[in-house]
Amino acid sequence: MLSTIQYQEQFLLYLENQKIDKEPKNLYQPIDYILQLGGKRMRPVLTLITAEIFDAYYVKALPAAMAVEVFHNFSLVHDDIMDDAPLRRGNATVHEKWNINTGILSGDAMLILAYQYFEKYQPKIFRKLAKLFSKTALEVCEGQQYDVDFETRDDVTIAEYLKMIEYKTAVLVAAAMKMGAIIAETSKENANLIYDFGLNLGLAFQLQDDYLDAFGNPENFGKQVGGDIIENKKTYLYLKAIEFSKPEERIQLLDLFSIQPEDNSEKINAVKEIFNSTGASDANQKAIHDFTLKAFETLEKINISEDKKAILKAFGENLMERKV
Repeated sequence: MLSTIQYQEQFLLYLENQKIDKEPKNLYQPIDYILQLGGKRMRPVLTLITAEIFDAYYVKALPAAMAVEVFHNFSLVHDDIMDDAPLRRGNATVHEKWNINTGILSGDAMLILAYQYFEKYQPKIFRKLAKLFSKTALEVCEGQQYDVDFETRDDVTIAEYLKMIEYKTAVLVAAAMKMGAIIAETSKENANLIYDFGLNLGLAFQLQDDYLDAFGNPENFGKQVGGDIIENKKTYLYLKAIEFSKPEERIQLLDLFSIQPEDNSEKINAVKEIFNSTGASDANQKAIHDFTLKAFETLEKINISEDKKAILKAFGENLMERKV
């Protein structure tokens, strides 16, 4: 097997050869733009790694990995429009660089392009990949709607929030891994277990993302730090702060999440202070640790060699220590 960096390099070489040079330019240039902006490429790399974990040559998994990456970026283009986000990976978002209509249409085209990559597989594999992908794509949309709904609700629970991030983020990580298993034609049990591994890893990943949104280094994070606070999102940090807060802290936090000031810097700093003082930040980090451990427990049940388990465990550990 290759190293994670080598899988990233091989995927980027494949990605480079997928550039779309056809008309209309204003449909396809934004697609190339978002796909070339960088990012961790975690999901497609997991597809490649999983294929080889189950004894298939990673090259066979490149089209499926590309489908996952195109779909992921499609969801980001539309999410950025919904969030009115100015930055993605340290650069202008598609709707800021072009316009909202272009962002919507180019995003729609990306969803279709993602499906087309599955056409490179034989009918038996194609059917399994497409079925999993359709289920996952719909769940991602459901997760996004939950996220939007939560912005105007004051009674969101921890369980509801975890279900939302499971659908919005974790299911795509899980599906990316199961696709590698499907291409390798491993056992149904192995495929389902690697899905569960990816699901728990995805939950930990999103909780880490929420933490970095508030406390990340702006130079490393690549997005607007404090974006979730500005948007009044009911993250795990917020919900735990409400749960743990003293009455005066709770009143202050509710008040801060009811305003949209011209300058958000004071709001962001005040909310972060409450996250720390209530112990919400520590609770968030514990939850990341717990979901990662749950992923590792699932890993032990998969019928693969110990050295391959070690590769997946190292990937998970590195993911949780990321700063971007």
